[in-house]
Amino acid sequence: MGKRYDLLVVGGGINGAGIARDAAGRGLRVLLVEKDDLASHTSSWSSKLIHGGLRYLEYYEFRLVREALIEREVLLKAAPHIIKPLDFVLPHSPEQRPAWLVRLGLFLYDHLGGRKILPGSKGVDLAAPGPLGDPLKDWVKRGFTYADAFVMDSRLVALNALDAKERGAEILTRTACTRARRTADGKAWAAEIEGPDGRRAVEARALVNAAGPWVERFLKGGLGVETAKSVRLVKGSHMVVPKLYAGDHPYILQNDDKRIVFVIPYEEGFSLIGTTDVEYRGEPGDVRISDEEARYLCRVVNRYFRREVRPEDAVWTYSGVRPLYDDASGNASAVTRDYVFDLDAGEGGAPLLSIFGGKITTYRKLAEHALEKLAPLLGASRDGWTANVPLPGGDIRGADFAGFLAELRQDHPFLPDAMALRVARAYGTRARIWLGGAESLADLGPCLGGDLHVAELAYLRDAEWARTGDDALWRRSKLGLHLDAAARARVGAWMAANAGQMPAGAEA
Repeated sequence: MGKRYDLLVVGGGINGAGIARDAAGRGLRVLLVEKDDLASHTSSWSSKLIHGGLRYLEYYEFRLVREALIEREVLLKAAPHIIKPLDFVLPHSPEQRPAWLVRLGLFLYDHLGGRKILPGSKGVDLAAPGPLGDPLKDWVKRGFTYADAFVMDSRLVALNALDAKERGAEILTRTACTRARRTADGKAWAAEIEGPDGRRAVEARALVNAAGPWVERFLKGGLGVETAKSVRLVKGSHMVVPKLYAGDHPYILQNDDKRIVFVIPYEEGFSLIGTTDVEYRGEPGDVRISDEEARYLCRVVNRYFRREVRPEDAVWTYSGVRPLYDDASGNASAVTRDYVFDLDAGEGGAPLLSIFGGKITTYRKLAEHALEKLAPLLGASRDGWTANVPLPGGDIRGADFAGFLAELRQDHPFLPDAMALRVARAYGTRARIWLGGAESLADLGPCLGGDLHVAELAYLRDAEWARTGDDALWRRSKLGLHLDAAARARVGAWMAANAGQMPAGAEA
């Protein structure tokens, strides 16, 4: 018999990490296993938005949009360091949607979620000189603005996992659950997990299948369970290009196929363009942007912007597979983004909960709903607790990020302005842990490139499960965009040489 837990969570994306956090906070003994790094797949390849999903209104997804709009404000308060408000500009394209329909959609968007923090929508004259209309072509005369929010998506996953760990959960990355079956009496799951330390057996009173794109494969292959529900894989691709215009306002562009494309200021000097909706039938972990997707994104942008982009302008591209619940929709863009649970209570009382679909904005509510189903079966508290509790680093007084940044600069005056902003955004109040009593940049150890010092890498290793250069440069941050190949190689070499140097008591 292996070590016993109340809950085994398979999958270290946003849903798995959110469920582990919620469950640990209810006093359950939790083990989360992730076969790769946290947020290695879908959860780090999003459009980086906390949003209600304006276009989902056209598909009558009112429940989903309402929940997402409510969660948008919950998350803005819970993580004001990694989530920030954005004022979107929506140029009006009359041949796509009439102005009255856009106004109606924005009215619903303003009021469905009981908005309190963000401003409401309004009409704008884009033909008049000014930063909103200047980047656009002359045919664009009018438009609208509305509010949503930006999120560091992969950091959101890491912070949920970190909070789960600090509440007692065990988080094992690069550890796969290779097989699990109910015990003979049906009261527990006997599972085999395999990671850096080899293979071992564990038992859990309940199992959550949060394997994302692999949810159906794990059900049938890893658990030997059949289900009538199925996952539909839809690929979304993005391009990152040198910044297309001045200002911090993003655009949402309507295309003639009724889809929309975002153009979002990104990482101080770039524009993020996305996304596509393409049916995908390949291996979920090996997904790339196609030439046609790149041309599609450029066509949409070039229809609106004076400064045109080409596929070869991209400094980085990324693609992810959305594991959507298959609702038999004929159009990939119309497939529901809502989440669906498949609960198998088991005859002996060892439940299995599989998760189909979901979006990053509603992960916390998804986790809360999951625990509402599991808590009665495990004898845990039924009361949700995460709505008013900040994520690690988010305990900023009054959620006043500007005030916190000023304090950080005052306490560490040696930090260059750009570094202070980056550090404050990424770590919030947790930055003080690795900045410590440093009185100069030299106190942070050798600089491996840009403003990245060894003290920060050591923190990512010790606190956030970073083990490779990619973990640090592309998931815990996006510093990979800012460093040259030589600096990226130095970071990778440092991680390879030091990944095993963990403090006493830390998980390997």
